Amino acid sequence: MRESAPNKQEMASNMSLAETIDTGSITLDDLVDLTEAAVKAVDQLYGRAKACIAERVWDYDDNRLSPNLIEREQHAVHGLAWLATYVETLRQLSRYARKADAEGRFGELEQLLVQVAFGEYLHQIAGGIAMNQGEFVRPMELDLRRADIAVLYDGAASELLRFGNTPNTRARLVELLLQVEGATTFGDCGLDETLEQMRTQMRRFVEDKVAPNAHEWHLKNEYVPLELIGDLADLGVFGLTLPEEFGGLGLGKESMCVVSEELSRGWIAVGSIGTRSEIAAELILGGGTDEQKQSWLPRIASGEILPTAVFTEPNTGSDLASLGTRAVKSGDHYEITGNKTWITHPVRADVMTLLARTNPDEPGYKGLSMFLAEKPRGTDDEPFPAEGMSGGEIEVLGYRGMKEYEIRFENFKVSAGNLLGAAEGQGFKQLMQTFESARIQTAARAIGVAQSALDVGLSYAREREQFGKPIVTFARISDKLAIMAAEIMAARQLTYYSAREKDAGRRCDLEAGMAKLLGARVAWSAADNALQIHGGNGFALEYQISRILADARILNIFEGAAEIQAQVIARRLLEGQN
Repeated sequence: MRESAPNKQEMASNMSLAETIDTGSITLDDLVDLTEAAVKAVDQLYGRAKACIAERVWDYDDNRLSPNLIEREQHAVHGLAWLATYVETLRQLSRYARKADAEGRFGELEQLLVQVAFGEYLHQIAGGIAMNQGEFVRPMELDLRRADIAVLYDGAASELLRFGNTPNTRARLVELLLQVEGATTFGDCGLDETLEQMRTQMRRFVEDKVAPNAHEWHLKNEYVPLELIGDLADLGVFGLTLPEEFGGLGLGKESMCVVSEELSRGWIAVGSIGTRSEIAAELILGGGTDEQKQSWLPRIASGEILPTAVFTEPNTGSDLASLGTRAVKSGDHYEITGNKTWITHPVRADVMTLLARTNPDEPGYKGLSMFLAEKPRGTDDEPFPAEGMSGGEIEVLGYRGMKEYEIRFENFKVSAGNLLGAAEGQGFKQLMQTFESARIQTAARAIGVAQSALDVGLSYAREREQFGKPIVTFARISDKLAIMAAEIMAARQLTYYSAREKDAGRRCDLEAGMAKLLGARVAWSAADNALQIHGGNGFALEYQISRILADARILNIFEGAAEIQAQVIARRLLEGQN
């Protein structure tokens, strides 16, 4: 029930976190209906923005999108990607609300999470969306005029804009968070019973095996213990989505999201161990020969072998078409020569999914091939005992536990039978088939990191006292926690939607990219705000939030930097507009 002017008695009972606040609202009447109507309004706004940007970047002479104009208008083009991401997030949040309400799972906590998220994102759409720190896309930069924006100030959108995210709603939301502190999630996420049981199982495992040790492992730059990796194998993490015929559990990508979330909530390194296997398994399942599938997939699923991805080169980054590492066939094997960098967990890996150029005369992507390159496990003293392979560790701020390396290949031999799919020139195409899953999983890892930041931020705010009371009672502290919780729920719903689309066999590169784009920003924002809540203590290495902040930073860079992700999303949106 919305209350535009609550009386003092009601304030005393409802607003113990912010007794001095005397304006705002709690839960809105007909919230679900309001969200659906608001989605229609922002959809209309997005349609107008897309038409405007398409006109600015269309080459009418060649009747196609102009790469030069897209580059010139990059700020606006990327802004369109962010606006579309917000619209899709609100759409999925509204669908979640409708479904949860119909199932009797839409309590006050869930309602406030949705309400605050809608209120905040509608305000950002109207005033400026943060693409990054210091980079905002404002309506006028998308050629939106006052008359276009008016749709947000009328009807349902206006109700949520005015009353969705107020001091009172945020304060009440944090009161509810405190009441359920320690719960598996803050609010019912809308998943089925099987997935929730899986989440509970992973949460217990993390609390028992990961959380008590993660910070010490991080500070000492130690590997995730092999014993723990064995435990993950026993839980079925490495074969989660693999078909049962190859020793997997045959589950969907939504289950992968839940598992990745909870493992990353304990420590992103543990959540990312499974990423290596997921990428390798997707590559082999999608592009391998029957013999390669039978040989490799059961061993990946069981954890017998640990894979690593070897794609990036020092001077290419996201520009995979410019890869220079060569693979020259010589009899029954290929000889690999070149440099790779930012290779995660290569020392203890048994096989590398290695991208190299087999045809130097074929420029761009067409000359690339994928190999399943076997290697012996190394140690810190002798990281790469294989002939023709050497490298050095890259010391990093966060995302530790697996270690990053630069690797030099010099006539490194790979059996010709380990050319993926037994066909040259298919490497990039095979890799592209993994992008959707990789980005969905990265979004899930980001949610786990964000949830971890909320966990420690809420706990610290409740325990830390200043001026005679817990700091969570101060509005500037509780406001941070409220927005963190609302954004986490929003990012979850977008990520779960992209996973369901993948499970349904539908193309979802757009949705997966949006989930990754938003999730990474939400994780960084949550970690930064949680550290701010810690004050000076947050700057001390002994506090977990220092690790969470360092871990969160990588999420906006790997699996497609935010700028690359926005570029890819925008091009997909603009294709065929004129």
